[in-house]
Amino acid sequence: MQELATAWEALKFGGAMVYPLLLLGALALIIIVDRAVVYRGMLRLPRYMLDLVETYEFSWSELEAGLLRLSAGNAYRRFLGVIAANRTRPAWWVESRAGDEAGNIEKTLGRGLWMLETVVTGAPLMGLLGTITGMMQSFKVIGASSLVAPTQVTAGVAQALIATALGLLIAIFALFGFNFFARMQSHAIDRMERLGSRLVDHIRLDQETAAESPARITAAIGGAR
Repeated sequence: MQELATAWEALKFGGAMVYPLLLLGALALIIIVDRAVVYRGMLRLPRYMLDLVETYEFSWSELEAGLLRLSAGNAYRRFLGVIAANRTRPAWWVESRAGDEAGNIEKTLGRGLWMLETVVTGAPLMGLLGTITGMMQSFKVIGASSLVAPTQVTAGVAQALIATALGLLIAIFALFGFNFFARMQSHAIDRMERLGSRLVDHIRLDQETAAESPARITAAIGGAR
């Protein structure tokens, strides 16, 4: 508690710009925690599901049973479920519906990231503004009188340094969070596209097999005659 009190007293020397910077920092922290919870729930893909789809030899009932074991909001359940539900339709239709669902999932994953990006850009600029006001305060003290009070000058310099450091610290924190979630989102979308391609190939194979079966039966009957 003593350390927190000391840190708060130090921040007070940063001037009025400290308060909006702290609000930006709190906003970045809230978004990062929220995205961490959302990503953990949406992007969980058990190994058995990955192995099942990669084999190319799965049954649709087995796939649907595996999807039901995932949470309702899971991104892979939503995406692969759309493909499985439309497997009797033409492949181009399935690909279109899968693309729409992937777009919806990407929007859900990206929700709030624009605010993190804004914090990354805005926090250093607000810190720079605090630096300018602090230095202006120091110059004002120097120009007001021939006798310069060192404490008044150093107060302005301290305000400039604290505002700059706080703005950079918040921006770096938000930047790491933004890059981490952007990378996870890109990786998840790439994996969904790869798994979706496997399912669409399976659908095409099933449809080709179904189309060839009557022709084989007809040929067999004709040969018997």
